[in-house]
Amino acid sequence: MAQPKNQNLIVERWDYRLTFAKEGRARYISHLDLMRTMQRAIKRAKVPIWYTQGFNPHAYLMFPLALPLGTDSEIETLDIALTEDWEFDRLVEQLNGSMPEGLYFISAARPVRSHKDIAAARYDIELSFNRPAGEMLGLFESFVSGETIEIEKRVKPKKGRKPGVKLVDIKPLMTLNSYELRGEKLYIDITLPAGVESNINTGVVIDAFCAFAKAEFETIYTKRTKILCKDGENFT
Repeated sequence: MAQPKNQNLIVERWDYRLTFAKEGRARYISHLDLMRTMQRAIKRAKVPIWYTQGFNPHAYLMFPLALPLGTDSEIETLDIALTEDWEFDRLVEQLNGSMPEGLYFISAARPVRSHKDIAAARYDIELSFNRPAGEMLGLFESFVSGETIEIEKRVKPKKGRKPGVKLVDIKPLMTLNSYELRGEKLYIDITLPAGVESNINTGVVIDAFCAFAKAEFETIYTKRTKILCKDGENFT
């Protein structure tokens, strides 16, 4: 197994990257509450978590990319550090015994890529509307074939000035992989910017389409299917 980092500190540490799912009712757990949930689950599982050094030690947990509230996912990642060198399967099994409904770990491994390498995320979107599905499909085709897709973005105020908004064209930033009708629902497979440089969530795109079509959705389901690095490879 790999050698621990920070060997000069009082407590040695081994780094792990965990892949987990967040689905069902758990999709409505906010990012802050998710952090608390994970901390409690790790404590119940009696996993030897590594604590940061200094005057205010805290358990080391880091989510490389936050998940939009209300979105399902089977590829979320959590970085943790332990004070003991555990086998990957043992760590996953021990943690899953303490997880609440809708949250479960899939795998564990040593981190390979930096969270700074994250550049995009891929989503499945399922929508139904208060208007005929065929009509909405035609409107969506018009929406994505336009020269621009503009949204309002808040601008940080300069000293002595009030906050403002500006129009931003998000079309060059998004990749529409596919879209189709299945029954009365519109299914969209889309890749959007994510990470430290730029972030666009699915709600921004859906709101822009609804404004363009002058329609409201009746049901919505979103699921993150991939987290991608700048070179197009999956984040691991």
